[in-house]
Amino acid sequence: MQKKKEKLLDKIVKKDYNNELEMILEKKSFDESAKNLLLNILYKIEASYKDYEKTKRNVSDKETYIKNFIKMIDENCENITICKMNAKENILGNKSFLVDKENKRIICYPIERKLLYCIAKISKQDTIIKKDYPIIYKTLSNLINIGNNIDTVEPLRDFNGYSWTTIRREIESIDYNLIYQNLRILLGYDFFEKWINNKEFIIDYMEILKSKLEEKYGTKNQKELLKIIENLSVLLALKYDSKEREELQKEKETIEEKLNKVDNKEKFVEMITRQKKELTEEIKRIDETINNKELLQKEYVKRNEKLSLKKKIFSVRILSKLMREEREEKLEELEKLNSLLNPKKFVAYKKEVEQKYKYLKLVDIKDLEKEISNTIIKLQKIFLKCYKLKIEKIENKNQVIDAIYEFRYYQLMPFNYEVDINEVKEISKELNETIRLLLDKAQELKVIMIVSENKDIDEEILKHIFDIRAIDLEEIYIKLVKEKDKFFMQLFDEDEYEEKIEMHHLKNINKKDLEIKLNKKVKVFE
Repeated sequence: MQKKKEKLLDKIVKKDYNNELEMILEKKSFDESAKNLLLNILYKIEASYKDYEKTKRNVSDKETYIKNFIKMIDENCENITICKMNAKENILGNKSFLVDKENKRIICYPIERKLLYCIAKISKQDTIIKKDYPIIYKTLSNLINIGNNIDTVEPLRDFNGYSWTTIRREIESIDYNLIYQNLRILLGYDFFEKWINNKEFIIDYMEILKSKLEEKYGTKNQKELLKIIENLSVLLALKYDSKEREELQKEKETIEEKLNKVDNKEKFVEMITRQKKELTEEIKRIDETINNKELLQKEYVKRNEKLSLKKKIFSVRILSKLMREEREEKLEELEKLNSLLNPKKFVAYKKEVEQKYKYLKLVDIKDLEKEISNTIIKLQKIFLKCYKLKIEKIENKNQVIDAIYEFRYYQLMPFNYEVDINEVKEISKELNETIRLLLDKAQELKVIMIVSENKDIDEEILKHIFDIRAIDLEEIYIKLVKEKDKFFMQLFDEDEYEEKIEMHHLKNINKKDLEIKLNKKVKVFE
């Protein structure tokens, strides 16, 4: 009776959200195919979200997710154009979508996961970190935003209402996704949702990030983790964004010049004095132009000759206003230069230049792919070190069940386009240590059965539950069978045969070493 009530409630909720979305779509200038795609996305999310929520853990509830999906369309999308895949006039070129945030416009192929990615992307601010963090305020903002966009698409991309399948090529960026998921697992979904949706820069979320990591995992781990992630944000910008790479290259050259000068105080003072003189002359020229109608008119003509029609200055009065704003900016710059001659300000300036160079010197790395791969492996090692601390703090059955699902999810995430995390040899030792710790905690809290009092045998058998894609792990059964001199483990998802695995390390096992009988199907979770 209770299940019937729940199903009825689900239907009512589904109908309400469908109507709500249709009402919003009526007001929008979307083509019909875009509206149909959006309604299909909603329908599929409705069908798949329960499995996604169970499998991944620590995500928003379905109602919150759907409300946010509808809100993003309502507030951030004014025009959605769907392009035909084989159209003669292809406005997308070699891209699969275009997002114009300024005009709230999306152009996309008729691919539901791509359209959902666009909606997530168009709804975000480009920078979510204060400019107090040189270089990384852009690159780390980008890393978190892209990671969250991919995260938003996942319930649609990998779940279909009855199975969980990850096709690596369908993930917009495996690198960004893995790093974001590392952070999400350590700090929780809610923290990043608040950060990304924060519209004010009053709150310094970088400081909160440091504080939370330090509180949960210690100062040393926090510093090591963030150093690696900050470097990766720059390395990935160099790999994926050619425009950003050019800008970072130019900035590196400028910073190297400044670095050389701050190391030589005499040259530094000489540079500041020259810049002050140039700024003073520019301010003087602006004053003369603003106060002379003839000069102002000439400046108006001169500037407009170089500007496109869209950017032209419409009147001399507007030019005068612009030049007064330019004057204020130059006065501020002049004041900053004066302050640099103060010994304390000079030390702070030198520190800032050195901080920028710490990231910019990454531009010179020759083999970018290898550096990124090695750095991501380092990240996984420190992540697993932190995750073990998280396991040690588990106090009850619900927490350990969540951790088992969560770690299974982590193990089956793609590391690159060839292998998943559980296949990466460089971190196999750390993975096995984490599994053993988690199994010990689960058995201590009587969540998972004990197969053998011999820890090696127990781990060899039970570790395979972290490698299967069954939605409901709590309904997993195992059966140990012996064929000639070989042992095999059969896995069952409820009553369906899932997998048969040879136990290579159980050749000389004695029946007395087992707490379960051979050839008998037993439930893993108690």
